[in-house]
Amino acid sequence: MSGHLRGAASARAAAADAALDVATDAEVGPAGTAAAAAVGIDPATPRALLPLARALLLANRVMVAIGMLALLAASIVLTSSVVTRYFFKASTDWQDETAVFLLVGATFLAGAFVQSIRGHVGIEAFSTLLSKRADALRRVAVDALCLAFCGLFAWKSWTLLHEAWVDKQTTSSTWGPPLWIPYVLMAAGMTLLTLQLAVHVVASINRARTIAKGD
Repeated sequence: MSGHLRGAASARAAAADAALDVATDAEVGPAGTAAAAAVGIDPATPRALLPLARALLLANRVMVAIGMLALLAASIVLTSSVVTRYFFKASTDWQDETAVFLLVGATFLAGAFVQSIRGHVGIEAFSTLLSKRADALRRVAVDALCLAFCGLFAWKSWTLLHEAWVDKQTTSSTWGPPLWIPYVLMAAGMTLLTLQLAVHVVASINRARTIAKGD
């Protein structure tokens, strides 16, 4: 009997802890609780940025769908390249460059989606050693540095796109496709990633302020 009582007490304690976590998430931001984060919106996102966050969420889903199709197309192109090269001894310059362009598009266009769910490779061991306040400040610093780098990358991609378009630059292969194709994919993908990081920087600052007030 006492074992059942202890089990019931433990269950009630676990439920109380879960309710406290949900309440804490709700206080951090108006976007909702962990359900918002699950779909790619940081719960700490301020209300003023929610329209932008939702627009990015929709754009990211479209980019992921395009990236999936690009990966499928690249696999088909590379497979056909191997077959035609082995059996027919045919030139495959266009197939190789087409596959590269498709992979570039899939990589850069899906970058913002991966950032929205914070799915990039990271090391969590260091963050577990920090207090909540220190970890929140660490996240602000990391997001800000990533924003600065990606913003510079996006700006440079647009300048390269402009040069390739104006100068009618092409690759050095015998096929010679225009270089503006990969550059426009890079520019669009890095711009989306920069906007996503800007939202995350503001959300991280908002979370750090909430934790500091709680202390």
